[in-house]
Amino acid sequence: MLDADFWRDKRVFLTGHTGFKGGWTARWLHMMGASIHGYSLAPESAPNLFDLAGIADICASSTIADIRDRGRLQSAIFAAEPDVVLHYAAQPLVVRGYLEPAETFDINVMGSVHLLEAVRRLGSRTVCIMVTSDKCYENPNDGVPLPETAAMGGADPYSASKGAAEIAIASWIRSFMSASSGPVVASVRAGNVIGGGDWAAKRLLPDAMRAFSCARPLEIRNPLATRPWQHVLEPVSGYLRLAETLAADRPIARHFNFGPDPDQIIPVHEVADIACTQWGDGARWVASDDRQDWEEGRELVLDISRAARDLGWRPRLSTSKAVQWTIDWWRVFLDAPGNLPGVCDAQIRAYRRD
Repeated sequence: MLDADFWRDKRVFLTGHTGFKGGWTARWLHMMGASIHGYSLAPESAPNLFDLAGIADICASSTIADIRDRGRLQSAIFAAEPDVVLHYAAQPLVVRGYLEPAETFDINVMGSVHLLEAVRRLGSRTVCIMVTSDKCYENPNDGVPLPETAAMGGADPYSASKGAAEIAIASWIRSFMSASSGPVVASVRAGNVIGGGDWAAKRLLPDAMRAFSCARPLEIRNPLATRPWQHVLEPVSGYLRLAETLAADRPIARHFNFGPDPDQIIPVHEVADIACTQWGDGARWVASDDRQDWEEGRELVLDISRAARDLGWRPRLSTSKAVQWTIDWWRVFLDAPGNLPGVCDAQIRAYRRD
């Protein structure tokens, strides 16, 4: 698992700290004694994990700004003097990519380039983890697990922006970040994450929680589509483990997949069935009559053997347990939202023990 001694007093620059995955990462880093310096836009939803989990209170600094503001970003990184940089800030939604394609590329590609340039100018042995997406690959939709060496691509604007970001990251690594004394950079690609605190629209579990809490049926667009579902703590543990390994100057690859075990990769309707059963109270799902004007991949499976071999990382939670933890978190939100920082920490501790 993770080495808490490594993170104690480490200065961590975390972009996207106001978001879903960033909030969980911040709580975990805080539990291990890290000094967190956040940089992100303000939360997009109300309520949001940033406020409910008290993320501002555990950050040494919190800058609310755009990743595309190159000058502001560089100033914030220089002020933080980080040992580790975790880059989560992004436009994370496939649907929004169709509606705002140019902005999606600007945020996901040029935002990443601005971050890489700021890290390059630090001139120190900073470890930098660049988070993209499993959708960066040219996906043939054949159900064959995609390794890190698969071609970059993406039919829709969001996926293509992540593939383009990966190409840029690889270029910066080869061109500027291969010296033994400068920054060390790696990219990470994870599947569909679930967990408490995600309010994004057009995502299965957030849609389910909103529907069930109002006694409405969950509407599903593509019941037969498969996705690499995993609890948010799974990829976060992988990102942090990779940072520890890179800091030790081990000669490892610079691109990693993090996803569930193959037997946990199941279609949307099976995840919905699990959620309905665990929620109870007559929860059910129906196929949606809302047919979008865009395509979504049918099958997406990641090959995670490199992370297992090089990092000793394996997923710990079944899909069923990941859904249950999401529901447990949501029920506390409905009944006693003031307890949510403790619930986040308790789930992190439980994950570390499992």
